[in-house]
Amino acid sequence: MKTVQTEVPEALYKKAMALVNEGWFRDEKDVFSEAIRRFLDTHQSEIMQNFIREDVEWGLHGDD
Repeated sequence: MKTVQTEVPEALYKKAMALVNEGWFRDEKDVFSEAIRRFLDTHQSEIMQNFIREDVEWGLHGDD
């Protein structure tokens, strides 16, 4: 496991904690891990296409 420290809007954190308090998750770490997993599962193709586009743009025009 890796530890990631980040800042989130207060409203988002409150929603995550509501899920914890309702018993859906053990703690906020589980909520955010599940959210990231679901995001990556549903956006994998889109994310890879963006990386490829950025690489092509860099190759054509440079970024220096």
